[in-house]
Amino acid sequence: MGGINIFRFVRDFLFSNINKQFLTFLFFLALSGIFWMMTTLNETYEKELKIPVRITQVPKNAVLTSDEVDTIRVTVRDRGWMFFSYLYGNRLSTINAVFKNYNRGEGYGFISAAELQKLIHAQIPNMTSKITSIKPEKLEFFYNDGVHKRVPVRWSGRVIPEHLYFISQVQYWPDSVDVYAPEERLDSIKVVYTEALNYANFRDTLIVDCHMAKMKGVKCVPEQIKVGFYTDVLTEVSMDDVPIVTVNVPEGKVLRTFPTKVKVSFVTGVSQFRNLRPEQFLVIADYDEIKAKPTDKCNIYLKTVPHGISRAKLEVKQVDYLIEEGQ
Repeated sequence: MGGINIFRFVRDFLFSNINKQFLTFLFFLALSGIFWMMTTLNETYEKELKIPVRITQVPKNAVLTSDEVDTIRVTVRDRGWMFFSYLYGNRLSTINAVFKNYNRGEGYGFISAAELQKLIHAQIPNMTSKITSIKPEKLEFFYNDGVHKRVPVRWSGRVIPEHLYFISQVQYWPDSVDVYAPEERLDSIKVVYTEALNYANFRDTLIVDCHMAKMKGVKCVPEQIKVGFYTDVLTEVSMDDVPIVTVNVPEGKVLRTFPTKVKVSFVTGVSQFRNLRPEQFLVIADYDEIKAKPTDKCNIYLKTVPHGISRAKLEVKQVDYLIEEGQ
């Protein structure tokens, strides 16, 4: 009985005088919407479509060094209802280009605009469709017969930690990749870089997943790696007892400096400072410079500092010296 009462309530509500007018309004609104849609879809439009192009049936002895799938931008003029089928149907999902049909030899192939247009028309045999432009005007691909070499990777971009922090170490997983390219190009590649990274204002260890930078006609395996940036706190410190090394001293001569050791101040990370030793710095006094222009004191120079050191400077730049005859 409850179900019958609900049915009667809904029937009486829908077919009351007020709601009859509302239903009539909805009917004509839907009818006008359908009419507007049919009119709109029947008009002619020009729209740019993005279409993936895949190189297929690649021989087993060939390795594509460019992307297997590329994308072209095609401007098509057609009626609206056809664009609806392009965008929401299965048409123009992917165009397959057979390798042997477009291989030009010597590791290079391309598909011209005219050939691309034929491939597109094969998928849209509608006579009303007109292609007005194709970008790029030709699609290139590169390949080789498997020649490759192992090359180290390096990061590129802008990676800056917070103030008073610096990057003390960078680690890669893996630290090298296999590079496939034409032999003449392969010989010139000594290192490959990641895509541009952009990170700032961090203080803890940063681990990022990134792709290798694209190079025309070059393929990296793997194409994606991990890069770890390890940070440390900057501190201004000094190292005592750094020895002064004499250079260019001829046989039979001895160059002595007073003092024999000096202090070097610099900026580095707190954890790195704990592992530093005076012998890792190189401070020199040059015999040739003293003989060329004798003075009461000789100049000393800081020539080498350990990795991760910045703003290094000597506490003194001149010291006393004595030249003696060797034994």
